[in-house]
Amino acid sequence: MNTNTHGTGPARDFDALRDAIAGAYDDLSKRLKLIADFTLRDPSSVALRTAATLAEEIGVAPSAIIRFAQHFGYSGFSEMQAVFRAQLQASSTPYRDRIRDLEKSGAARDTAEMTDRFVEAGIASLRELRTAAPADRVEIAARLLADARIVHVLAHKRTFTAATYLAYNLSRLEVPANLLDGTGGTLEQQMVMVSPEDTVVAISFNPSAEETVQAFDRAREIGARTIAITDLARAPFIHADSWFQLSEASVDGFRSLNATISLALILAIRAGTLCAEQRSDNED
Repeated sequence: MNTNTHGTGPARDFDALRDAIAGAYDDLSKRLKLIADFTLRDPSSVALRTAATLAEEIGVAPSAIIRFAQHFGYSGFSEMQAVFRAQLQASSTPYRDRIRDLEKSGAARDTAEMTDRFVEAGIASLRELRTAAPADRVEIAARLLADARIVHVLAHKRTFTAATYLAYNLSRLEVPANLLDGTGGTLEQQMVMVSPEDTVVAISFNPSAEETVQAFDRAREIGARTIAITDLARAPFIHADSWFQLSEASVDGFRSLNATISLALILAIRAGTLCAEQRSDNED
């Protein structure tokens, strides 16, 4: 079924298409969900490959790629691909290409080459952070942090390091912060601390930990303001008051947190600055 039923036509920029895919995700078939996940995770490949090669990598029939494009109002894959190509041209394509070449080589495993590969991956992730975290979006999120009674930071598994770093820096900068770590299976009890005057930050990458999803939903039910940092535009995180989609480059299946930790530090510093300004105004 075509999702563009109101005569507005298909999305003409990547952000709009990403939001459309995220909004329709729950209603997609199993095969179309596989394609949606891939397009949101690796838009550069969608921009550069044919429908046949994409279908082979995703594990679906080429006709499914075409159906996916038509589902979002495009005449076919080529028309949708133009949106991904425009996004690619606006991003750090040379670095992405270099990473892909490094991943394909896979020859040496000496220290020097491994170091080079991870450095290139980190550079690519950080360059893409400029697009993923524009100043106006960072400002909105930082104000949600600065205005909160308490900032609760939520993450599990590999994103837990970034959550710890965010909570640590917020506390250093005198922004009240609490890490919802769920130690010993106590996350449900820890959520009792969350109030409508608070802000909850969820950092979650695919596949999302069920505990994070449930706690995030609970925070929204309570009425707390929410910020999400994720790698896939998917519910429930796209329903946050402010959310960021980050692309962390991978080397041989190992994915660092360069962009995520950098964004955490940026948000903490800006929130700390805003809190300091508020305290100064109150003193005056």
